[in-house]
Amino acid sequence: MVAVGVLAGLSLLSLLTYGYLAWDSLGLGPGEMEATRSGPGEEPEAGTPSSQPHIIFILADDQGFRDVGYHGSEIRTPTLDKLAAEGVKLENYYVQPMCTPSRSQFITGKYQIHTGLQHSIIRPTQPNCLPLDNVTLPQKLKEVGYSTHMVGKWHLGFYRRECMPTQRGFDSFFGSLLGSGDYYTHFKCDSPGICGYDLYENDNAAWDHDNGIYSTQMYTQKVQQILASHNPRKPLFLYIAYQAVHSPLQAPGKYFEHYRSINNINRRRYAAMLACLDEAINNVTLALKRYGYYENSIIIYSSDNGGQPMAGGSNWPLRGSKGTYWEGGIRAVGFVHSPLLKNKGSVCKELVHITDWFPTLLTLAEGQIDEEIQLDGYDIWETISEGRRSPRVDILHNIDPIYTKAKNGSWAAGYGIWNTAIQSAIRVNHWKLLTGNPGYSDWVPPQAFSNAGPNRWHNERVSWAAGKTVWLFNITADPYERVDLSARHPDVVKQLLRRLSQFNKTAVPVRYPPKDPRSNPKLNGGVWGPWFKEEEKKKKSEKSKGASKQKKKKNKHK
Repeated sequence: MVAVGVLAGLSLLSLLTYGYLAWDSLGLGPGEMEATRSGPGEEPEAGTPSSQPHIIFILADDQGFRDVGYHGSEIRTPTLDKLAAEGVKLENYYVQPMCTPSRSQFITGKYQIHTGLQHSIIRPTQPNCLPLDNVTLPQKLKEVGYSTHMVGKWHLGFYRRECMPTQRGFDSFFGSLLGSGDYYTHFKCDSPGICGYDLYENDNAAWDHDNGIYSTQMYTQKVQQILASHNPRKPLFLYIAYQAVHSPLQAPGKYFEHYRSINNINRRRYAAMLACLDEAINNVTLALKRYGYYENSIIIYSSDNGGQPMAGGSNWPLRGSKGTYWEGGIRAVGFVHSPLLKNKGSVCKELVHITDWFPTLLTLAEGQIDEEIQLDGYDIWETISEGRRSPRVDILHNIDPIYTKAKNGSWAAGYGIWNTAIQSAIRVNHWKLLTGNPGYSDWVPPQAFSNAGPNRWHNERVSWAAGKTVWLFNITADPYERVDLSARHPDVVKQLLRRLSQFNKTAVPVRYPPKDPRSNPKLNGGVWGPWFKEEEKKKKSEKSKGASKQKKKKNKHK
């Protein structure tokens, strides 16, 4: 596929050199490893190291497609650039347009339509979570001997204790349950008066860790502690879901140093946050080397969705933003870095989706994929490591039956195959089809973040003909979605509409319950946390049983 993004200038070479002085100062070259030890000053236990690789999955939050050095960004990311250059860049890689959907698909290997989470995100006050009958990746990895740890943002629901990360396969959890919050105080207000603390260690509020440390740095310190205490001869799965660079836009002062020339305040803050994140990943990489994991590790880096221009992110030259099914909302920064790769320093242009990590990582871990799980992901390790063709030929981006319907959508517009009022998007080979209301559709160029004025930005807007509810693009030839081909290729439109209809037949009902007033942190010691008590559930069931017994007695008496 045509590579997207503008190459960084030659001056980036000096930045890469500068950014890696830290490695050299510790005597660790990018491909070297310090003498291994299971903890500070301790020798590793004798025995043969496991053939199962250590898996480190790093998920950034709201990082725009352009917002990495090797995609031409003005924001310096020397760590990401170097790790990607020495690994495999994924340049045809897709995620979902928002937080919960991407995280649920990563951890289950299933499309949203198969978990009931096809609408929006899980809100803090909703009695909702990733359905408990879905097997998760950490649960499967534990079956084959992995230690599983999660650090960072969960955002897959917590209304009952069974929904918590430690109940879904993780040996330990340190991080936040909600989708966002203050980076220093870890407080979050969902609405006026509905506010609470959101930092957890395992199943309890982590008040002891509330030292005003910036979350990106705090999470990195926790990762370093895990790596220092674990035995590197035993397989490790480490899921690091950073809060950055999601709003609120906050960063320690020293990271603004290189970005004071950026006039747009949101972009400047965003740049500082990303610089801090890049440094954090450098520190994680150093710890992997220092404690003896690196040579047998697979590091995967991914953003969870596209950037939000109003909050400093940039997806240029892609169209749209976070929360939309245009390429800017779903095409992500991603790469794999590992000494175990066969084709290091390469670019993968084959189709890859976030659901593919479940079967890929489980296979690498020598685990079993149960047939009854019915995954939507594919094992794409040979595609990434050896440059083979991807087994994936299509992606269901989503079908959301309860999203705001397009006013002029109809079955007639969908040739009697599909109601085009429904928000949906699908990719099959080179073709991409969107129906309903795909979301904010502008192209937002880098000039929008400067004092150059909004003129060019306005010129990049397109006013579609009134009533339009179907779009078709050849993404390989037109990755920026500028030429709609739906009128020119009605047969292709019909084929993709039929494919949508086939997928829809397998969908489960949407889970999107109303707010529960019992979720208010004021009722839970000022903390966001599980509020649905099993005791209440038992009492209700006992009451209903008692009522039914009394009815039976009355009927007998009659």
